[in-house]
Amino acid sequence: MCGIVGYLGKNEKKEILLDGLQELEYRGYDSAGIAVIEGEKLNQFKAIGKLENLREKTKSYHTEGFGISIGHTRWATHGKPTELNAHPHLGAYSYVVHNGIIENYQELKAELQAEGVNFLSQTDTETIVHLFEKNHKTNKDVFSSFEATINRLEGAYATLLITEADAETIYFAKNGSPMLIGFHSDDVYFASSDTPIIGKATEVYYLEDGEYGYAREGVVKLFNAEGEKSFTKQALTADKISAQKDGYRFFMEKEIYEQSRVMGETMMGRVLDDSIVFDELDETFFKGIKAIKICACGTSYHSALTSAYLFERLAKIRCDIEIASEFRYKEPLLTDDTLFITISQSGETADTLEALKMAKRAGLKSLSICNVDNSSIVRESDAAILTRAGIEKGVASTKAFATQSMVLWMLALYMGQQRNTVSKKVLKTEISAMLHTPKALIVTDELHEKLHRLSKRYLHGHGFFFIGRDIFFPLALEGALKLKEISYMHAEGYPAGEMKHGPIALADSELFTIALMPHTMHYDKIKSNVEELSARDATILAISPLPFDLADDFIQTKYSSHPMVEFFEMMVVTQLLALEISVRLGNDVDMPRNLAKSVTVE
Repeated sequence: MCGIVGYLGKNEKKEILLDGLQELEYRGYDSAGIAVIEGEKLNQFKAIGKLENLREKTKSYHTEGFGISIGHTRWATHGKPTELNAHPHLGAYSYVVHNGIIENYQELKAELQAEGVNFLSQTDTETIVHLFEKNHKTNKDVFSSFEATINRLEGAYATLLITEADAETIYFAKNGSPMLIGFHSDDVYFASSDTPIIGKATEVYYLEDGEYGYAREGVVKLFNAEGEKSFTKQALTADKISAQKDGYRFFMEKEIYEQSRVMGETMMGRVLDDSIVFDELDETFFKGIKAIKICACGTSYHSALTSAYLFERLAKIRCDIEIASEFRYKEPLLTDDTLFITISQSGETADTLEALKMAKRAGLKSLSICNVDNSSIVRESDAAILTRAGIEKGVASTKAFATQSMVLWMLALYMGQQRNTVSKKVLKTEISAMLHTPKALIVTDELHEKLHRLSKRYLHGHGFFFIGRDIFFPLALEGALKLKEISYMHAEGYPAGEMKHGPIALADSELFTIALMPHTMHYDKIKSNVEELSARDATILAISPLPFDLADDFIQTKYSSHPMVEFFEMMVVTQLLALEISVRLGNDVDMPRNLAKSVTVE
């Protein structure tokens, strides 16, 4: 969540900032702002709501000549979404933008207020600029004052600071929140991720935790706790096609349709005719490993739950799944014979990252499954497997979940190979199913049109139950989450066998039941569970390759040769159903209220 853009150079700064912030919209935001210093002249603009509001405020403002500039999209953590709380935050003569949370801000704020500093906002970020100016009063060297400031900060931060006291320099620091530096000729760019600087910068450096420094006249000086350090730039991709909607109504819709293609890329070079191969892992990676613990949040947690069935079934290894935000505070028992796996679309999920650091301190070997190379979780892990899903701009994750689930399925089979728990016959069957998965993910016009028509029946009622058994229980959780995220309607995922233990009390004609009824796994048992709901007059939407006479609505799936192939086909149905219901309700599917794409605070 939140986005940072910075630029130092001679080009039109306003447009660089606004275009960059536009590319960060997918991270979620409720306000935005920019600040520019050209010569001795400082200008700032802020607006709540969409970036169009900021564009409107700045339409008559233009920049020319050399200058420094910073911009920010904010997702509220401390204080309501207001212009006063929007970034950049102003001191007497300096501006700051910041992602993350300053955990000791209340202590710093009280200290500053006691010295007569007046705070305008409710944010933790404003403490940074006032602390800097306090340091600058006693130490006229700007860089030393900035160093002293960041040394007082506790928590997660990526921050840029500009000041009239040094009007040709951008100061930066990174700890726990992502930030990178882009380069092109004498121009220097800063951003929270690649997308704002693609097409502008040609090289990039991804800042590590604890690094800070300044950019001046096209030169970047980098420091850490040990002093000044050198750094190596790397080439920045120039491909922005994947960030466009390509004619689809929403990024989420485009990304649902992309799943068939990206699944092939996820498997490429990894799924061979007779084996699973991960070049990212050496042959000794699993040596001494007797158990797996997976930590994740949200959608990634659901892919983890799915994998627990697969690891124990195929690799014959104990697999425990943890919600990262709970794991961090339960004083977990961690032993060095456990492989610690973290899953995150962005690689910046704060709770998951902190859980990983806990595991590393306990001496556990770590593996991350992520969509973003060079992200914090990838860099922190001993090894990483990239999902290769491409940029996912829809806040409600679709192709990230699909590719995470595939990577985990492949990994379970890979471990089965390593541990000799999978026969050649089973291996052949699993690989054949994997290779058929892209076909199961194809969205046909017939399927999409049917779900569009059905969606009008599901706009009212007192809630949804998504039910399934085995691996289809985590899919039920994910289907319910997708609907909640973008329709704002109440939905729950349940193990079908648990309905009789309480939830069935809610059953009536206004309760919508989405029943995942695969042919290959426990069909008769879930059929019985759905019949119980139907007998209580619940409205039933059955998703199955087999017709179900008691269903009020029925989506017939095509593939029934393997549970995971059915899993992925039913996943697409639940995604499209959530999409079409939300569209009919008039919601902004790509930017659901209160949500952010990359949750970089706990």
